[in-house]
Amino acid sequence: MLGGHRRRAPVTLEQPAATPADATRERIEADLQALTTGSRLWSTLDLAQRARLLGRLRDTVGAAAEEWALTAAVSKALPAGSPLRGEEWLSGPYTTLTALDAAVRTLRALAGGRSPLDGVRLTDAPGGRIRAHVLPAEPIDRVLLSGFRGEVWLEPGVTRAEAIAAAGLGQRTPTDAGGIGLVLGAGNVTSIPILDVLYELLSANRVCMLKVNPTQDALVPVFERAFAPLIELGLLRIVHGGGDIGAYLTQHPAFSHVHITGSAATFDAIVWGTGEDAARRRAAGEPALTVPITAELGGVSPIIVVPGRWSDADLRFQAEHIVTMRLQNSGHNCVAGQVVLLSADWPQRGAFLAALRSAYAAAPARTVWYPRSGETLAAVAASYPDATWSADGTRAIVQVDRDADADPVETTEYFAPVLGVLTLPGTGRAFLDAAVAHANDRLTGSLGANVLIDPVTEAELGDGLDDAIAALRYGSIAVNAWTGAMFTIPGLSWGAFPGGTPAHVGSGIGVVHNARLLDRVERSVMRGPFRPFPRMIPGAVRGRGAFTVLPKPPWFVTARTGAEVSEGLTRFRADGNPLRLAATLTKAFGA
Repeated sequence: MLGGHRRRAPVTLEQPAATPADATRERIEADLQALTTGSRLWSTLDLAQRARLLGRLRDTVGAAAEEWALTAAVSKALPAGSPLRGEEWLSGPYTTLTALDAAVRTLRALAGGRSPLDGVRLTDAPGGRIRAHVLPAEPIDRVLLSGFRGEVWLEPGVTRAEAIAAAGLGQRTPTDAGGIGLVLGAGNVTSIPILDVLYELLSANRVCMLKVNPTQDALVPVFERAFAPLIELGLLRIVHGGGDIGAYLTQHPAFSHVHITGSAATFDAIVWGTGEDAARRRAAGEPALTVPITAELGGVSPIIVVPGRWSDADLRFQAEHIVTMRLQNSGHNCVAGQVVLLSADWPQRGAFLAALRSAYAAAPARTVWYPRSGETLAAVAASYPDATWSADGTRAIVQVDRDADADPVETTEYFAPVLGVLTLPGTGRAFLDAAVAHANDRLTGSLGANVLIDPVTEAELGDGLDDAIAALRYGSIAVNAWTGAMFTIPGLSWGAFPGGTPAHVGSGIGVVHNARLLDRVERSVMRGPFRPFPRMIPGAVRGRGAFTVLPKPPWFVTARTGAEVSEGLTRFRADGNPLRLAATLTKAFGA
């Protein structure tokens, strides 16, 4: 135990009781009638009208942004004045506003007879793939995301002509109604359910019933105001309740499609049922669900630390980076970094581990709020009696045995503040290849992977880094960034690496976000600066490393001005006031 602390069970917020089933079901039937009418209405709107509707929607989202962020912060027990409240601005209304802006650009391009890929550079990627360079997408990205670049990689064999011709998905045939979709919302990040609804509407012309997770019940009135333009036209209905309501909805004949963000266990219960009935259905190949389903289900995300020659400042900054990957939203993220892969032969391994342990223990205290987190931490304590605990026993670092057949931290998505550390032999390309193989073959899931590599080592590898990215079987890959930041960038896709099926779902089936509505997406890749401003200047001058004007990103859990900067960025997204942006960027340098 670190510092002699006894491990203390986290606080878990008590969830409100489910709405009485009979009353909710009556409302559901009325809502389905409204959605049936809404589906017909959506098919009559041309692309320009749809773009204007989404423009109205961004106004109502902007008007509700403060209430949205503050309600979410209170529900997660973040105290007033905490810099961590910035997470709820960024991952809620900010991300939704950027997604709406990107969707409007796509609709306007299609309405003007252009492809959403017009003006996007397409280049070759390893393995017979092409990649679309979608970030920066607009001039302001060069400021707000200075030094970051993003690519969508398409499946092997897709040609440039095919990519351009297919871009737009359902909006290429807007009069084809997609019926009514059911979206079962996530409970951890407040924009997830709404972004899933938006993708259903645009990619497949499906109007939606959204069932929110009970952890977000307090936000339902906010959502109803923020998304009033969709609700008024019968394009969206929002319901809440417990598992009985979810079970009723998934078996309702009105739905043509189901999308879920959640756990593989919940997915399997929807598709196959439970208990002996599930076993029988699996054996017979007769799922309980009779309509198509897509899903995002999380996994165990690796953080591959490529050995190099790092300064003391590099060690501290990247340690804080990893701590953010694990502790943002108190670790309740489907792409929270969970297993750090280090080189056993890196001369700086000991110094880096010391910096990592120090940063992990010193990160701001916060409530471990997601339901059943206490059970998770108790299981970790039982599996790892030698774990290092900090923050009054609510976060742990565990050493992973690379020779174990099934180490729990590698096979269980903990969804709590638990970080594993594992060493592999080698340096340079040998280490990188070993780390990629370990991530692919030993870690559960295929949603997100992170790679940290200094510019000099990257240059020494030549094409080795691109080859490693191609070999990683993950749907989102961040290089010198965190895949969680990719979630906020609408032009990038979000979802598991292709290959999931209802019988073997892994991290899920299909993608969302993907604002340009590209077809046959395999993965998205984001690359960021290894060093923040101003430490990156010497390397950038020599052509080594990305240039950025950004200091510590506001999403770092150690950013002292994270709440102020995140609120300012959200308000700027809503009103476009350049003076507000200038003031916000000034505050960012106080992080």
